Formats: sequence, structure tokens, C-alpha cells
Amino acid sequence: MPKSSESPYRLVARDARPEGTRVRLGRVEVGGPEFVVAAGPCAVETRDQMLAAARGVAAGGARMLRGGAFKPRTSPYSFQGLGEEGLELLAEAGRSVGLPTVTEVIAPEDVELVARYADVLQVGARNTQNFALLKALGRIGKPVLLKRGMSTTIDELLQAAEYVLASGNPDVILCERGIRTFETATRNTLDLNAVPVLKGRTHLPVLVDPSHGTGIRELIAPLSKAAAAAGADGLIIEVHPSPEDALSDGAQSLTPEMFADLMRDLVGHLALEGRSVAGPGSGTSVSMGAYRDRIDEIDERIVALLEERARMALRVGRIKRAAGHEIHAPEREADVLGRVCLAADGPLGGEAVERLFRAIIAETRAAESRETATAA
Repeated sequence: MPKSSESPYRLVARDARPEGTRVRLGRVEVGGPEFVVAAGPCAVETRDQMLAAARGVAAGGARMLRGGAFKPRTSPYSFQGLGEEGLELLAEAGRSVGLPTVTEVIAPEDVELVARYADVLQVGARNTQNFALLKALGRIGKPVLLKRGMSTTIDELLQAAEYVLASGNPDVILCERGIRTFETATRNTLDLNAVPVLKGRTHLPVLVDPSHGTGIRELIAPLSKAAAAAGADGLIIEVHPSPEDALSDGAQSLTPEMFADLMRDLVGHLALEGRSVAGPGSGTSVSMGAYRDRIDEIDERIVALLEERARMALRVGRIKRAAGHEIHAPEREADVLGRVCLAADGPLGGEAVERLFRAIIAETRAAESRETATAA
């Protein structure tokens, strides 16, 4: 193999960064010691479908939520995706379970739009050598998941990644998703040879997509285990709450229950090699680490929302003072407490939520008093 200085992909060559690249997505790290799984439906269809899928894959141990809003299809009459509405639904579903999102972008002019909603921008197999798109993704500053084309060689895949890095974006994740061969027993031929070859030639993380690689639901589990054994850094798997009703790729989609079973199996397979998976532990449906990560993410969102609420309340107080109105409004406070109690339908219950909001209101009043004193 040529040295990186002589290679057509000098930036992605292994000797350019022998320690390997780790792509961070919040608390998720692709390319590190942890085996990372992205999962979700092929296409975003409805809000209920995405929320159910998000809950299912999060409970199974996925660390990223996938879903397509723009769907390049072989037939012009097939479902093409919901566009920006789909991006909004995917982002909402990801926030609801604390998972970063990955979705496909198919045109250079859509890069900024997709980047506003998604955490990872995916280049699908049909766009691996769309060089204008690759250059645009190099300028966007968000991680890129680059899938191998159906007839793309490994060198061509690495040169495609080089376009992204050469345009300024070092955060690229490669994905083997099957290639087109003479074989017709499966949708594609999943080239697991590519995993150790890529790991030897590049410092970039490598995922495997057994869903597109096989096109057959029953083959996803064995090929996922084989991908892990071959040294992949993770998987991207299609999971749908109701595969028989899916608008796209239902035959290769797992149910959430099947996904959870696969994640449990992967724990044992990876343990044999001294590796760990961000998924279920022994006898549990989700690893304690995954639960704690999600709690930490929720805590951070709560703090951000509390600060935003306090800022809004202080602005209302300034308007009232300027108009000569009384700051404290007991009727408004009672209305707030009533609404949040009605909204509480989880384990805390209305009384606990009311106590929490009374404390929030009290702390906001204290902030208003400090501001008034400072202004005086």
C-alpha cells in the first residue's frame, strides 16, 4: 500500500492518523472501544411511527436514531419521503429519547436544510460519487456517514471520503452496505471483506448495514454478528414498529422486539473479543450506561429549559413594571400549576409535579427580586 503522501486518499489513509479517528456525537463516540448501533425505520412516515420506533430502538440499546426524510428510489412512483416535515419528525423523535439522529441528504442544495435538523448527514449508495454533494458536506461541519456505492470499489469509497476531508470536514464514518454482484439470492452481497481491508487502509470508523446488505429480515442477525467479528465499529439497522405496513423496505426491517434480541446476542459475541456494545446487559433490556447517558442528556435539556423559562418570566416582569402593573399574579400561578398537574401522567404524579413547579416559581420570583433590587 502506498504511503499517504503518495496516495489518492492521503488524508484518510491509515498512516495519516495511526491512532484512528473517533467521531463524537454528544455522548456517543463512533470509532472508540464501544460498538455503536444506529437503528430506526428506512423512511419517516408519520409522527406516531417515528416516536414508536424511537422508543423501541432506544429501549433495545441503539445509540443513534436513523430515518429517511428524502428517499432516492429506483422507481419514480415509490414513496420519496416527507422532506422537511420528515426531518422535523425525526428530530422530535430523537429528542424524545435522547438519541442523535442520522438521515440521508441527496442534493448539495439540501445540505444546509438537513444539517439544521440532523446530527449526522448520510450519503446513500447512489450518491457515493456525487462529488458536488461530498464537497458541500465537507464545508458543513457536521459528521458524515458515507455509504459504499453498489458498484464502488474500496479505493473509490476512500477517495469519496477524501473529498469530504479535503473540503474541511474530518468527521467521516464509512459504511459497508452490500455491493451488486451476479448473486440474486439476496438483495445485495454484503462484502464483509471490506471491513478489515478498510480498517487497515484508513483511520476512519467503519459501520456495516446488514439490512441493505441482505434485504432479508432473517439474515440481519447472523450478518450483524459476522460484522462485529470482522472488526466493524458498529451497525446501522432498519427497525420499524410495524414492518408489514412500512412504506419502504419492510421486508428487511426488524421489529423492536427482534432488535432487542439481536442487541442481547451481540453483547455475548463482542465480549468474546473483549469488546462492549452500547446495548443490553445481562438480564436487562438496556445497559445501565445507556440509561445513565440518557438521564444526563435529559438533565441538560431540563436545565436549558428552566433557564429559558426564567428569562421569559423576567421579560414579562419588566413589561409589567414598565406598565405599572403588579408583578405577582396569583391567578396566573394557579393556572400554571393546574396545567402542569393535568399534564403529569407518569411515575411522579400531579402532586410531585406541583411541588416541583412551586419551587420553580419561587426561584423565578427570587430572580425577579434580585433584578428589581439591582435596577433600583
